[in-house]
Amino acid sequence: MDDDWVRPYPPGSGRWLVIAWEAAALGLLTYATIEQFDLIGHGVRLTACVLAAVWVVGAYRILRHGVYVSSQGVRIEGLLRSRTMRWREVAGVRLHHATHRVGPWRIESGMTVLLERHDGATVGTELWAQGVDFHARPRLFRDVYQEIRNRHQAAAQR
Repeated sequence: MDDDWVRPYPPGSGRWLVIAWEAAALGLLTYATIEQFDLIGHGVRLTACVLAAVWVVGAYRILRHGVYVSSQGVRIEGLLRSRTMRWREVAGVRLHHATHRVGPWRIESGMTVLLERHDGATVGTELWAQGVDFHARPRLFRDVYQEIRNRHQAAAQR
């Protein structure tokens, strides 16, 4: 595929809060590990460097997290993996009202964007109306959804 991938929305400022939260959590984990195992010298440095490297990789993935589009397809960058689909593999783009079951209770999660494949399967995107990118910007969520639909329709007409 080509390399003109763009994220059709600016990342939300909440991502920086998540990155700071993770830094604090890993700092606490580092301290607890050093204290628990009575580490000194190289053990302290190794523990700190390994957890700092984990934080750097995690922060990079958090910043890259999201949905990217091009004229050729859609790329979903998750925290642990990425997935690229050509537009011809996508049968449709739709909104989904997500709910989760916890025992007898149903928990409303809000709107997400799903990609429907031609074989009937659905692929979840990283777009969530209540997520850090769109929580305070509901209009932007609808605009991004429309942008993805428009790109899919334009590709289908070619």
